[in-house]
Amino acid sequence: MICKLSKEATLGSLGHDSVGERADSLISSGITMAELLSPQRLSDIRAFEREWIALRECVSPRTDKQQQYLTAIDWRRLLLLAREHGVLGQLAACLADRDASAIPPEIKPVLAEHRRAQNFLTLRLTGELFRLLELFNQEGIRALVIKGPVLAVEAYANPGMRGYGDLDLLVCQRDIHRATELLIRSGYQPAISLAAIRAGKIPGQYLFSKPDAKLLVELHNDLTLRYFPRALPIKDLFARQIRVRVDAHEVPAPSLEDHLVLICVHGAKHFWERLSWIADVAGLVSRQPSIDWERAGASAKAVEAEHLLHTGLRLAVDVLRAELPEPLAARVGGDPVATRLAGQVLGWLPAAGYAPPGLFERAAFRLRMRGNFRAAPLYLLRLSFSPTEEDWRASGQGGENQSLDALIRPFRLARKYGRHGKT
Repeated sequence: MICKLSKEATLGSLGHDSVGERADSLISSGITMAELLSPQRLSDIRAFEREWIALRECVSPRTDKQQQYLTAIDWRRLLLLAREHGVLGQLAACLADRDASAIPPEIKPVLAEHRRAQNFLTLRLTGELFRLLELFNQEGIRALVIKGPVLAVEAYANPGMRGYGDLDLLVCQRDIHRATELLIRSGYQPAISLAAIRAGKIPGQYLFSKPDAKLLVELHNDLTLRYFPRALPIKDLFARQIRVRVDAHEVPAPSLEDHLVLICVHGAKHFWERLSWIADVAGLVSRQPSIDWERAGASAKAVEAEHLLHTGLRLAVDVLRAELPEPLAARVGGDPVATRLAGQVLGWLPAAGYAPPGLFERAAFRLRMRGNFRAAPLYLLRLSFSPTEEDWRASGQGGENQSLDALIRPFRLARKYGRHGKT
């Protein structure tokens, strides 16, 4: 029987939003971001334009920040906007470098509390990461650390600056069963049962939780990362792996070029609805001058994600003023597919997911992600009829009837994204 455990439900039960909740409690007067940035209010971006500009300037990797960006803003709105975009850590770090007199006294404890809580969570997660990598190594299970602490170091030079609440590991499909057994022995509860794994069911991610310690772990591979236009060449990623130093430990991670492509595809998967995903791209390209752009292009080409890479880079430039070397900037600027995708994103990005694209707009975005008129319909069909654990639960079959799950999926997606509001 499939364990009915979703990532969203698990996050809530484990309290991984506690940092944001504490920030809310310190600044709120009963008004939430859903009220401040409701779909009805988003027809007029002027309602929060000053705060949006200020947030972008704070998160930008540029050092020549505009001097007036924090003038005449609603600080509570700014903090809530930063929280919804997942960049409260970057905002706190930016404001820490400013004259303290420029920050209202009631805002300072919010920022200090966030940094304290995020640092505590980061230490706990990195400690668990080192333990799991050692266990995996003892069992002969290869794993690469993606996003999380590695990306925090690569893009921000600070493990505690980038907010994250789980650990993401890339593993080969052949090792999933053994890795699941190992994590169960380590006290984790799997969202996907061993029986489902033996039956060949492929979820959106293999999710594990440890409620008593409030820990989440996700395992990914070339089969779960289904938003790549072509299957991820996972063997090549392992062959090109690097070692990244995290808190005096070296951990295995994808090469800078492979990691950049991965986070650009991940951002496209989520329609780039949060500033944090763009900030990761901007931080990585700004703080890693050793990126080999020919290798990055080859990595993207191998999975036919050149347009997705260019979209991520275009957003980093347009939204956060990141700088790209020539002739890369010209190549990115001359990609009409990336220009169209980035233009769509800019329409819904400020709302932090509270004005999500509608069903048909989502479909059009997915088609453009593929960038090939012949391949795009097949790509959209694959995404529309490839069931995940959510579809297993919706069918009530626990994943036993894959044909039924595939048929139910487009109807479930239509119900989920055909309505207004944040999903």
